[in-house]
Amino acid sequence: MHAFAAMAVAILLAGEAAPAVIVAWLAAVALAQFYAVRLERSRHELSSSLPSFYLGAVLSALAWVFPLWAFGSQIGTEAATQLWAVLAVMMAASALRATSAPITTFFFSGIVGISSAAWFLYATNPGMAAIALLFMATTSTVIVERRRSIRPASAPGAQPSSDDAATLPFQCEFGHDDAHWHWQTDATRRLTEVSRGFALATGRDPSDLKGISLRRLIAGARAGDAPSDGTELAERMKRREDFSGLAMQVRVDDRPRWWKLSGEPHYQEGIFTGYRGTGCDITESRVTLEMMTRLAHYDALTGLPNRAKLTEVLAAALDRSGLRRRNACAFLMIDLDRFKAVNDTLGHDVGDTLLARVAERLREQIADSDMCGRFSGGAFAVVIPEASDLDRVRLLVRRITDRLIQPYEIGQHTVFVGASIGWAVGPHDGSTAETIMRNADLALYRAKETRSNSHCRYERSFHAQAEERRKLEIALRSAMKRDELHLAFQPVVDAQSEAVVSFEALLRWRSTEYGPVSPEKFIPIAEETRLIVPIGEWIMHEACKAAASWPGDVRIAVNVSGEQLLDPNFVSSVIGALTTSGLAPERLEIEVTESIFLSDATRACTALEHVMAVGCTVALDDFGTGYSSLGYLRRMRFSTIKLDRSFVNGAAGGNRECLAILQAVVTMAESLGMSTTAEGVETRREVDMVRKLGCRKIQGYYFGKPADALAAQALFAMS
Repeated sequence: MHAFAAMAVAILLAGEAAPAVIVAWLAAVALAQFYAVRLERSRHELSSSLPSFYLGAVLSALAWVFPLWAFGSQIGTEAATQLWAVLAVMMAASALRATSAPITTFFFSGIVGISSAAWFLYATNPGMAAIALLFMATTSTVIVERRRSIRPASAPGAQPSSDDAATLPFQCEFGHDDAHWHWQTDATRRLTEVSRGFALATGRDPSDLKGISLRRLIAGARAGDAPSDGTELAERMKRREDFSGLAMQVRVDDRPRWWKLSGEPHYQEGIFTGYRGTGCDITESRVTLEMMTRLAHYDALTGLPNRAKLTEVLAAALDRSGLRRRNACAFLMIDLDRFKAVNDTLGHDVGDTLLARVAERLREQIADSDMCGRFSGGAFAVVIPEASDLDRVRLLVRRITDRLIQPYEIGQHTVFVGASIGWAVGPHDGSTAETIMRNADLALYRAKETRSNSHCRYERSFHAQAEERRKLEIALRSAMKRDELHLAFQPVVDAQSEAVVSFEALLRWRSTEYGPVSPEKFIPIAEETRLIVPIGEWIMHEACKAAASWPGDVRIAVNVSGEQLLDPNFVSSVIGALTTSGLAPERLEIEVTESIFLSDATRACTALEHVMAVGCTVALDDFGTGYSSLGYLRRMRFSTIKLDRSFVNGAAGGNRECLAILQAVVTMAESLGMSTTAEGVETRREVDMVRKLGCRKIQGYYFGKPADALAAQALFAMS
């Protein structure tokens, strides 16, 4: 630093001062700096060299201000300002250097700053004089603050007392209490002096600590088995290096504690005499930090790792798999089926207990090397770091599914939930944690689409299907505005007279972009996005308007989803459709499936009871294919039970189980005062069979396919 600055000044003085003078000045700067370096290297002999330190600073400062006073008037104002800039750089560098004796930097900056200001006043330039004084004050402040934050100065040559920890370098905190203590060792790193606070921290008397190895003291009862931070301390002290704020775990009375130590080597006449340092106990803050870290990475309810932790572990597993070409890792996404129904019907306390029980069962199934966690809500996940054997993964998936569907006894309740699992394998199915998680989620969606309690591995085709679904959703959102939706009506006939007694309104979509779209594709999208609510309201109004022109004894049946029933405006929309069309309430039949009772059974039943109070009837559709809770048949007064076509076709094909189910349901419905409708009847044989069983109404292609309102109206004209 001094060399480059000296060359810069020499260049400024070239042509204005005699070469011999410049050379003599350069020699003076070099000698002053050589003297200062010698003093710095023997900085531990402070008691004998303190006056020399001051003298070195003074000589160095005088050497640097000499050019300004000697040649400032000759080189002109601009060059003099440039010379001052070099001096300012020297002052700033000195302030930032943090030497062992900071008073010397005060001397250097003070002499250079005051001398420069005095010259500028002499040269009638008060502005630059003010700048020189301001810069000197700034560098002095920097020296004070830097010294205070890094290494508070102790009086040169002074020996620290037991209660004067605040004056030692590398303090843990400023203060004189027992929480902040100091220590001193000899050249063999054995304690020679400790403060009362240090003794209290170890639980021993100060006299008992003298002569004990600091490293062995930190290791505690585990002789020679110091923790990793203790090893770092030993290495630092072995190399005689400074250390500051070194946190480490220690043993006190065979209990783990956390200390933070700082220290520096000391020398006497160039010979290493030991260490002096400070310390404090940071156990409470460390425990708090660990608690906060755990809260950030673990779920408070189940104690399992949370999404952030799972992502971190999965990313690490993927990295290891990338390093070992034949290795693979797997990620399982697990979603509890019907969990929301538990929360809604039994309360969140039971739901929380259920989640904790699920967590316990998951822990039982996985290996020690695997990690299970709670992803969100009723979703869990498992990271399998070693998944080269895919058969093992498939076996684990089946075990988890079979275990989670077992009943849970919670208080006075027996709870049943299912579990659907989607899984992906890295790096085959993705090279990043986010990609693997997304692909496992796509597989989970496919598993839930198939049926409850199923599992599915990710396939590349799922992306195309998800993209198709996304585009369909966008198109469906504008389908009503484009008049792409319309209703088809399928007749329902009396089983004996075969006369039309009602029609079921069925939604159809002919997209201008995709053509006819199957209800099996767009109805689930409408329900998931809640588009089914405005679409369902439109269906209700259109169906009632069409039925108003039919004979008074013909009814209209409209399918209603669970999302519609939970909408607070559902009942008012039904009343509005009846009022607008003029249709009598008893001619409107609301069809629901058993799945409506899985979300919020109480609200669903309340909504149905309200429309029944208006005069409408309610039919239970697809009976036997869902969850068949007979308790709802007792609670709700359904007008009709509709038998699913799978039972009708099975019974007609000679399946004894299907035939027995049909007989049982018809008998039960008759005893409850309910009518039965057989769906999916396509042949005369099936017509005769369901009529013989006692079904009152029949619906199917045998009597007519779904057709538009004009075709339905034509049936009455023909009769």
